[in-house]
Amino acid sequence: MAGALAPGAAVSDPVTVLNIATINNPDMIELQKLAPRFERENPDIRLNWIVMDEGVLRQRVTTDITTSGGQFDLMTIGLYEVPIWAQKEWLVPMTDLPASYDEADLLQSVREGLSSGGRLYALPFYAESSMTYYRKDLFEQKKLAMPIRPTWDDIASFAAQLHDPANGVNGICLRGRPGWGENMALIGTMVNTYGGRWFDEQWQPQIDSPEWKQAVGLYVDLMRNQGPADAVSNGFNENLALFSAGKCAIWVDATVAAGILYRGKDSRVADKIAFAAAPVATTDKGAHWLWTWALGIPHSSKSKEAAKKFAIWATSKEYIRLVAGDSGWALVPPGTRMSTYASAEYRKVAPFSDFVLNAIRSADPDDATLKPVPYIGVQFASIPEFQSIGTFTGQAIARTLSGRGSVDSALQASQAITVRLMQQGRYIRY
Repeated sequence: MAGALAPGAAVSDPVTVLNIATINNPDMIELQKLAPRFERENPDIRLNWIVMDEGVLRQRVTTDITTSGGQFDLMTIGLYEVPIWAQKEWLVPMTDLPASYDEADLLQSVREGLSSGGRLYALPFYAESSMTYYRKDLFEQKKLAMPIRPTWDDIASFAAQLHDPANGVNGICLRGRPGWGENMALIGTMVNTYGGRWFDEQWQPQIDSPEWKQAVGLYVDLMRNQGPADAVSNGFNENLALFSAGKCAIWVDATVAAGILYRGKDSRVADKIAFAAAPVATTDKGAHWLWTWALGIPHSSKSKEAAKKFAIWATSKEYIRLVAGDSGWALVPPGTRMSTYASAEYRKVAPFSDFVLNAIRSADPDDATLKPVPYIGVQFASIPEFQSIGTFTGQAIARTLSGRGSVDSALQASQAITVRLMQQGRYIRY
């Protein structure tokens, strides 16, 4: 008969299933690969991964946390969401971390960006700024020299000279996929360097300003004339694949790609690339974006302690050493810990390490524009309405890139929508 245990039979401890919402990028894929180590050490916890591309992830976690849906126990979120959600008390504070976690080892800008009221509300998995990657072999063939800090005019000139579609090389690859954290991450920094801003000091939108038209006009021209086919479909992962395969002469994107390009097993250009600072225009303010993918726990989670335990493990110094042993030091999650950049093993295989560290440190969310602004953020404005504003603007620019409308019409439409949203939010009066 079933139902009665034999004398001495063991009763299994209940298993907690953690539902983790995350992004489909290389570092998170590595985390999923190594996570069974955590499960073996914690047999009472099982990890259930819900993996999405960036745009879908942002929509899903935002919907879940604003409705207290409880779908996820751990969310992959960043510098935009954390301060806003913490103030609304939607996130569990990451307090009482073990001494071995060494919170003081976290880079100051990363720690501050994930904090509210002096308390951490998410633990950083990796952090990034932006930089310019380029094919030094192609530059040498054309007798071109990349400046240490190129201008966008320099980049446009180089891209035109190196564009060689007959031999499968695009002059430049840039993000084209629409979204506030996709194409707008790059375009936002371009606008900064042309002296533009999202809002003036009275919260009046500035999206149809001459600075925006200059920046977006150059972006669209570059992508149409020297970019890859169907560029509007390309985000970080797609452009990483193109550049790794030798199909781009220049790529401006996240510093997190450096290790993958220099040491990744799929990189065909490891011995052919060099790097420079992110391009500037009339100013260098706001040229380098600042972002962190971090692990946060929503208050709607029913497994907060287990979620915190895994977040600590996945963002620890021990996890970084685990990745180093599995894939090599060059591919450890970058940008979060001073100990990583102090490591002789890391510095030996990562010629970009000091450059990336300086780029992250130099990105200043409190002073990212030439003209004064009322918001915090480099490539975004830290207000709840920005997610809708940035997404609409990114979609309008993507339509222009696809040949449906002009730059002027895209920016005028984005300006009109943003004015309406800012009026509804009572930032400005009707």
